[in-house]
Amino acid sequence: MSILEPYDDAYFMKRAMQEAEAAYTKGEVPIGAIVVIKNQIIARAHNLTETLNDVTAHAEMQAITAAANYLGGKYLIDCTLYVTIEPCQMCAGALAWSQISKIIYGARDEQRGCIALKTQLHPKTTMSGGVLAEEASALLKKFFVEKRNLN
Repeated sequence: MSILEPYDDAYFMKRAMQEAEAAYTKGEVPIGAIVVIKNQIIARAHNLTETLNDVTAHAEMQAITAAANYLGGKYLIDCTLYVTIEPCQMCAGALAWSQISKIIYGARDEQRGCIALKTQLHPKTTMSGGVLAEEASALLKKFFVEKRNLN
């Protein structure tokens, strides 16, 4: 990263982490997502499943809708999704339909993530992970430890 190019994967993942923290403060599973095109954030989202009483209101789904609305079309070609946790099968399927160009996630979801479940992405979509993985994982673990202690 040079002085002329301040935007890198860590920069954008920090913005996604801010969304995860917003979800955490609302009592939502702390996962955040942003969509970027040409170094511009065009959508910010976090989990809203409890708030909306909707099992499909994952951060990625909210971000896909917001980005599509911003762009005025359903395809997210030339866009990058930054998400704090590897997408689940449902979100990966929606991302495939959106034809998003790139997915960058923080921490893996070894049990329910799209990698373990072998979910097919769009052939032109690339995916990589591990950006701020420790921070994303720690926030998720903190949330579930607190939730268990309340019950």
